[in-house]
Amino acid sequence: MDINLTVNGKRETGCVDVSKRLIDLLRDEFRLSGVKEGCGAGECGACTVLLNGEPVCSCIVPAVQARESEVVTIEGLESSGELDHLQKAFLENDAFQCGFCTPGMILTAKALLMKNPTPTDEEIRTALAGNICRCTGYVPILRAVKSAAVSMSGGQP
Repeated sequence: MDINLTVNGKRETGCVDVSKRLIDLLRDEFRLSGVKEGCGAGECGACTVLLNGEPVCSCIVPAVQARESEVVTIEGLESSGELDHLQKAFLENDAFQCGFCTPGMILTAKALLMKNPTPTDEEIRTALAGNICRCTGYVPILRAVKSAAVSMSGGQP
Protein backbone atom coordinates (compact mmCIF):
# COMPACT_ATOMS: atom_id res chain seq x y z
CA MET A 1 0.00 0.00 0.00
CA ASP A 2 1.18 3.54 -0.66
CA ILE A 3 1.20 6.00 2.21
CA ASN A 4 1.71 9.74 2.14
CA LEU A 5 3.72 11.47 4.83
CA THR A 6 5.95 14.47 5.33
CA VAL A 7 9.59 13.63 6.00
CA ASN A 8 11.90 16.47 7.02
CA GLY A 9 9.49 19.00 5.53
CA LYS A 10 9.13 17.22 2.20
CA ARG A 11 5.95 15.44 1.12
CA GLU A 12 6.77 11.78 0.37
CA THR A 13 4.97 8.64 -0.75
CA GLY A 14 6.18 5.30 0.51
CA CYS A 15 5.23 1.79 -0.43
CA VAL A 16 4.66 -0.33 2.66
CA ASP A 17 3.11 -3.56 3.80
CA VAL A 18 1.84 -4.18 7.31
CA SER A 19 5.15 -5.72 8.42
CA LYS A 20 7.34 -2.79 7.38
CA ARG A 21 8.70 -0.70 10.22
CA LEU A 22 9.13 3.06 10.09
CA ILE A 23 12.92 2.69 10.38
CA ASP A 24 12.94 0.48 7.27
CA LEU A 25 10.87 2.96 5.30
CA LEU A 26 13.14 5.84 6.30
CA ARG A 27 16.44 4.02 5.72
CA ASP A 28 15.62 1.81 2.75
CA GLU A 29 13.14 3.85 0.76
CA PHE A 30 14.09 7.42 1.65
CA ARG A 31 17.84 6.71 2.20
CA LEU A 32 18.01 8.52 5.55
CA SER A 33 21.03 6.84 7.11
CA GLY A 34 20.97 9.00 10.24
CA VAL A 35 18.26 6.74 11.62
CA LYS A 36 20.23 3.97 13.35
CA GLU A 37 19.01 0.56 14.41
CA GLY A 38 20.53 -0.54 17.68
CA CYS A 39 18.40 -3.09 19.48
CA GLY A 40 15.40 -3.49 17.19
CA ALA A 41 13.15 -3.65 20.25
CA GLY A 42 12.62 -0.02 21.27
CA GLU A 43 15.03 -0.28 24.20
CA CYS A 44 18.07 1.78 23.18
CA GLY A 45 16.70 4.91 21.50
CA ALA A 46 19.23 4.92 18.64
CA CYS A 47 16.43 4.90 16.07
CA THR A 48 14.48 7.78 17.62
CA VAL A 49 12.71 10.12 15.22
CA LEU A 50 10.05 12.74 15.82
CA LEU A 51 6.59 11.61 14.75
CA ASN A 52 4.25 14.59 14.85
CA GLY A 53 6.67 16.22 17.29
CA GLU A 54 6.90 13.25 19.65
CA PRO A 55 10.01 11.09 20.00
CA VAL A 56 9.37 7.48 18.96
CA CYS A 57 11.56 4.44 18.46
CA SER A 58 11.14 3.92 14.74
CA CYS A 59 12.19 0.26 15.03
CA ILE A 60 8.90 -0.61 16.74
CA VAL A 61 6.55 1.75 14.91
CA PRO A 62 4.73 0.21 11.95
CA ALA A 63 5.35 2.37 8.86
CA VAL A 64 1.60 2.56 8.20
CA GLN A 65 1.24 4.40 11.51
CA ALA A 66 3.13 7.33 9.94
CA ARG A 67 0.47 7.77 7.25
CA GLU A 68 -0.42 11.47 6.89
CA SER A 69 2.06 12.30 9.65
CA GLU A 70 5.12 14.48 9.93
CA VAL A 71 8.42 12.71 10.55
CA VAL A 72 11.66 14.48 11.42
CA THR A 73 14.99 12.67 11.36
CA ILE A 74 18.41 14.03 12.29
CA GLU A 75 18.84 15.06 8.65
CA GLY A 76 15.82 17.34 8.99
CA LEU A 77 17.20 19.48 11.81
CA GLU A 78 19.67 21.51 9.81
CA SER A 79 18.21 24.47 7.99
CA SER A 80 19.79 26.31 5.05
CA GLY A 81 23.12 24.66 5.77
CA GLU A 82 23.05 25.65 9.45
CA LEU A 83 23.10 23.05 12.18
CA ASP A 84 20.36 23.14 14.80
CA HIS A 85 21.25 24.57 18.24
CA LEU A 86 21.34 21.05 19.67
CA GLN A 87 23.64 19.75 16.95
CA LYS A 88 26.01 22.66 17.59
CA ALA A 89 25.85 22.08 21.35
CA PHE A 90 26.73 18.40 20.93
CA LEU A 91 29.78 19.39 18.88
CA GLU A 92 30.86 22.15 21.26
CA ASN A 93 30.49 19.92 24.33
CA ASP A 94 32.09 16.79 22.85
CA ALA A 95 28.84 14.96 23.54
CA PHE A 96 29.59 12.03 21.27
CA GLN A 97 32.28 9.52 20.55
CA CYS A 98 31.20 6.81 18.12
CA GLY A 99 28.10 8.85 17.19
CA PHE A 100 25.75 5.90 16.96
CA CYS A 101 23.36 7.13 19.65
CA THR A 102 23.74 10.81 18.80
CA PRO A 103 20.82 11.23 16.36
CA GLY A 104 18.40 9.63 18.82
CA MET A 105 19.77 11.66 21.74
CA ILE A 106 19.49 14.91 19.79
CA LEU A 107 15.95 14.23 18.57
CA THR A 108 14.79 13.20 22.04
CA ALA A 109 16.31 16.38 23.46
CA LYS A 110 14.73 18.41 20.65
CA ALA A 111 11.29 17.12 21.62
CA LEU A 112 11.98 18.06 25.24
CA LEU A 113 13.13 21.58 24.37
CA MET A 114 10.15 22.15 22.07
CA LYS A 115 7.86 21.48 25.05
CA ASN A 116 10.07 22.87 27.79
CA PRO A 117 12.74 25.35 26.64
CA THR A 118 14.27 25.65 30.11
CA PRO A 119 14.37 22.14 31.58
CA THR A 120 16.05 21.28 34.84
CA ASP A 121 18.88 18.77 34.94
CA GLU A 122 16.44 16.19 36.29
CA GLU A 123 13.97 16.85 33.46
CA ILE A 124 16.76 16.38 30.91
CA ARG A 125 17.82 13.11 32.56
CA THR A 126 14.22 11.88 32.60
CA ALA A 127 13.66 12.77 28.93
CA LEU A 128 16.86 10.98 27.86
CA ALA A 129 16.30 7.93 30.07
CA GLY A 130 15.25 5.79 27.11
CA ASN A 131 18.41 6.54 25.13
CA ILE A 132 21.51 4.46 25.73
CA CYS A 133 25.05 5.68 25.08
CA ARG A 134 27.90 3.24 25.47
CA CYS A 135 30.73 5.76 25.04
CA THR A 136 30.48 9.18 26.71
CA GLY A 137 29.20 8.50 30.19
CA TYR A 138 26.27 10.90 29.65
CA VAL A 139 27.83 13.94 31.36
CA PRO A 140 28.78 15.67 28.08
CA ILE A 141 25.34 14.84 26.65
CA LEU A 142 23.56 16.43 29.62
CA ARG A 143 25.89 19.44 29.38
CA ALA A 144 25.12 19.80 25.64
CA VAL A 145 21.35 19.74 26.16
CA LYS A 146 21.62 22.29 28.97
CA SER A 147 23.89 24.46 26.81
CA ALA A 148 21.42 24.34 23.91
CA ALA A 149 18.56 25.25 26.24
CA VAL A 150 20.48 28.25 27.56
CA SER A 151 21.45 29.29 24.02
CA MET A 152 17.87 28.99 22.76
CA SER A 153 16.45 30.93 25.69
CA GLY A 154 18.78 33.86 25.09
CA GLY A 155 21.21 33.04 27.87
CA GLN A 156 18.71 32.48 30.67
CA PRO A 157 19.64 29.37 32.75
